[in-house]
Amino acid sequence: MNAQVGNRINAYEALLSPAEESRLAWMMEAIERNRFLPAPAPESVFVGDGDYKAIGAEYLGHFVRIGGLKPSDRVLDIGCGIGRMAVPLTQYLDGTTGCYEGVDPVNEGIAWCVRNVTPVYPRFRFCQIDLAHELYNPGGALAGHEVVLPFSDASFDFIVMVSVATHLPAHEIAAYAREAMRLLSPGGRLFMTAFLILDGDPVRDGARPKFTAGTEAGTWYGDPSAPLAAIGFDQNLIEQALRLAGLRIQRVDLGHWRGTDSTHYQDIIIATKPGKAA
Repeated sequence: MNAQVGNRINAYEALLSPAEESRLAWMMEAIERNRFLPAPAPESVFVGDGDYKAIGAEYLGHFVRIGGLKPSDRVLDIGCGIGRMAVPLTQYLDGTTGCYEGVDPVNEGIAWCVRNVTPVYPRFRFCQIDLAHELYNPGGALAGHEVVLPFSDASFDFIVMVSVATHLPAHEIAAYAREAMRLLSPGGRLFMTAFLILDGDPVRDGARPKFTAGTEAGTWYGDPSAPLAAIGFDQNLIEQALRLAGLRIQRVDLGHWRGTDSTHYQDIIIATKPGKAA
């Protein structure tokens, strides 16, 4: 594997100058304190645990420090939920050159974002994709492996898939990888989180979730009675899906779900579309 792999992030300085790091840290703190930013009622947050603004601000830091997100980037958030990643990005993306599109199968989350985010930040748009998912959209009209998102080729510089691959079977992850390849501009980046299974991970005492082998080779379930609630994959299976789509894996950073020290919970994979950015 050619990707940079590590248990903790130790290369922030390679992407950010001290002044940029200081500004980013200030912005993340300001987002958590800002009571005027849109935030749904806690009972409306149907995916993800923890503080809505704090986790969004945390991921803004990961997007910039690990993924190399720029204020001018055109961002696609696949599985945007109820706007947890979108809200902090309203404070970071440039209001003239940057833009954001969020898609999700759950209409309630999209409707909240359309009512509460887009009117204030018109360059942030959201739409429901009626994909079938047994947990989040069981009556969906489109099978996950048939996903085709309603955007033109090379429309985005940065694609986000946070806690999406952790709820999909492998063949659907491959379909999303192909869509990411189509939708990214040359040099564009995919920021994906996953549970990557390395030797010994499923039985590590501190692992949360603690995975057991699934019915398909290379697949692991946090709860065999609800397989899509938390899925892990052998690392080479995910990397192969990305490479077969034409993406190049640039970096893998391991998360603390496995009981080891890290700045983030799930594992993070950065993959790029070959070519030079315009």
